[in-house]
Amino acid sequence: MGWEFDWLYCLQKIHTPWLDQLMVKITSLADHGQFWILLGLAFLCFKKSRKIGIAVIASLILSVLIGNVILKNLVARSRPCWIDESVALLIQNPRDYSFPSGHTLASFTSSVSICLQNRRWGIFAVGLAVLIAFSRLYLFVHFPTDILGGAALGTASALFIYWVMKRKGLFLQKEGG
Repeated sequence: MGWEFDWLYCLQKIHTPWLDQLMVKITSLADHGQFWILLGLAFLCFKKSRKIGIAVIASLILSVLIGNVILKNLVARSRPCWIDESVALLIQNPRDYSFPSGHTLASFTSSVSICLQNRRWGIFAVGLAVLIAFSRLYLFVHFPTDILGGAALGTASALFIYWVMKRKGLFLQKEGG
C-alpha cells in the first residue's frame, strides 16, 4: 500500500479551489451510477441507439452484482480516507468498502459498452470515465488499484455483454463511427 499512498499524497499537492469544485462535480456524475443509468435509459428511447442502451443497462447490472455486491464485501478493503483521517475530504465519507471502485466500475462498463458500438460517442464516454476515475483518487476515497480493478472489471463486463448480445444475433453491425 506504500506506493499507493505515495500517489494519493502526490495528488493532494495539486489541489486548488477550482479543481476541488470540478472534481466534486465530476465524481457526483457517477454517484449510484445515476448518469450512466440515465444515459442507458436515454439510449433505449431511440431505435437507432436501443442496442447500446440494452448493452449499457445489462453490463451495469452484471458489473454491480459482481463488483459492488460480491467483491466489495468479499475483499472488504478499507478506504484511504479511513486509514489516514488527516486528509480533509471534499465529499461525504463513503460507507462501503474500497475495492473495486464503484464509480469507476459503472463508468467503464458503460463507456466501453458505448464504445464497442459507436466509436464517436464511445470516445467521449471513455474520456468521461477516465475523469471520474481520476476524481476518486483526487478526492482521496480510493487507492489506485481500486481504480484499476474497477476499470478492468467494468471493461470485462462490457465485453462479456457485447459477446453475449452478438452471439444472440442482437448486433448485425456496429452503429456509427
